[in-house]
Amino acid sequence: MALPLQILGYVAAISLQVLILFAMRGDARRRYPFVFLYVLADLITNLIEIQPNLAHDTGTIEQKRRWLWIYWWDERVMQALLFLMVISLIYVATKPGRQRRTLVTWSVLGSLTFAGISLLLHYNSSVTTGKWMTRWTRDMNFCATVLDLILWATLLSARQRDRRILMISGALGLQFTAGAIGQALRDLSHAAVDMTSILIVAANLSCLFIWWQAFRTPVAVSAAGPVQTQKEPRVTRGSSV
Repeated sequence: MALPLQILGYVAAISLQVLILFAMRGDARRRYPFVFLYVLADLITNLIEIQPNLAHDTGTIEQKRRWLWIYWWDERVMQALLFLMVISLIYVATKPGRQRRTLVTWSVLGSLTFAGISLLLHYNSSVTTGKWMTRWTRDMNFCATVLDLILWATLLSARQRDRRILMISGALGLQFTAGAIGQALRDLSHAAVDMTSILIVAANLSCLFIWWQAFRTPVAVSAAGPVQTQKEPRVTRGSSV
């Protein structure tokens, strides 16, 4: 991806992440701790990656290797946090009781099993890390999409629908779908890297923007009757980054 687009992507992502973290102060952070942790980790990894990424094309072989090492380890961390976040949202969206325990247990076991099988199928020490990691992250995005569909179905079946979780879930679905498509295309052809980078970055920025909108406004819960708004203390946000 061209350098100006890379810089623009970093600026937009970091700005939105900071805005989300500010908007999540108070009740939202307590209710969605893994969402807060995911956004915070995403912000930190972005800050870590800026210099080695922008210096990649003109750097030495050692600098390029360092960038790839940082990138793929960040991907592993963010994939783990992503699954924890989605499973935590499923937990929040379901009522306390046996159904919640069963759904969360099977989501955890299913995710770990799928991740393990995919890793066994794709890991190959004789090829570059990027080759097998691209296939593994493609599978992980597909698995995350299935979990997000479970979350979406749970929300739609509830008598009261939390507008905030619906927005979070919908934005995640967009990000997961773009990620799965992008990684699949990269696996087919290395020439698709730049095009898919734009697709993935655009989907991630769209997800962050929707999350910011979800957390900067009061919670809306729709029941059998008209939409009711639960009042929350207004969050005083700083200036945009």
